[in-house]
Amino acid sequence: MQRFPAARRVALPPLRLPGGGTEPGLSLSIHEQGEGPAVVLSHGFPELGYSWRHQLPALAAAGFRAIAPDQRGYGASDAPEPIAAYDIHHLCGDLAGLLDALGIERAVFVGHDWGGFVVWAMPYLHPDRVAGVVGVNTPLMPRAPLPPTQLMRAMVGGADEKLYILWFQKPGVAEAVLDAQPGLVFERLLRGGVPFEEIAARMGPDFDMNPFRRLAELEPLGEEIVTPAERAHYVSVFARTGFRGGINWYRNFDRNWETAPEIGQKPIEVPCLMVTAEWDPALRPEMAGGMPALCRDLETVMIPRCGHWTQQERPDELNRILVDWLRRRFA
Repeated sequence: MQRFPAARRVALPPLRLPGGGTEPGLSLSIHEQGEGPAVVLSHGFPELGYSWRHQLPALAAAGFRAIAPDQRGYGASDAPEPIAAYDIHHLCGDLAGLLDALGIERAVFVGHDWGGFVVWAMPYLHPDRVAGVVGVNTPLMPRAPLPPTQLMRAMVGGADEKLYILWFQKPGVAEAVLDAQPGLVFERLLRGGVPFEEIAARMGPDFDMNPFRRLAELEPLGEEIVTPAERAHYVSVFARTGFRGGINWYRNFDRNWETAPEIGQKPIEVPCLMVTAEWDPALRPEMAGGMPALCRDLETVMIPRCGHWTQQERPDELNRILVDWLRRRFA
């Protein structure tokens, strides 16, 4: 199998926004491998296109053109300053613009973690560019009845520091903690899954769901799923860039809800695949239970005993699932 390809920068065309406005296109750093139907791989937080290093060679060997960008705000890609530049229209617009820059009409979009929210939005915001969608851990959810942070605050009784998404909302707070210790961030995070009962015990009676603000206090859970060299790659990149770009994605949850109400409102018509992970504490498999009502053509597969970082923890199994589905539906 071929090795993971080196990155190259791609300049995107001007970004078209709702209401007819445009912005100058930015540049994304991408990894690309193979020939055939295009498959775009969208990473989550705090990750990189490098997070798909096990998938690109496998997809290329199976006859697909696999493309994994460092997305807006990450790695060697551009990182605009305004928080609003990281809303769902910009994030999806980047992926559509990437297809334009590479001369691709349509692609299958595969997303993990935050990247999953982005790829599930693509059929709503750029339907003509989407051949199919794959969610890895992240399901397509119906539109919430209220702004997301309002629902989250109700869940934690207004104690924002107990939920990392709410703790992320105030600019500068999370960056001050995470930017100072990227080595600890990845030493603690990049670990395999454990039963949810062990996670719940760590949360304690107050159900604290914000490990980011107290990483030094936490004993590691699960086995490391990366080599020292792989972990060092993440550490070196985020030591250079900081975490601001990725955190800004979270600061647009309510803006996305307000400006893209169509997402999660009607069923998607293109073929869809949902890959759940049994031991993901943040994106539980049962969260995908409502997807048959939102996807006309849906297959669902669960990977047992797998935690949050599926494409790195169980790469061979994920690759087998992806290649099987892609060959059946798009080869």
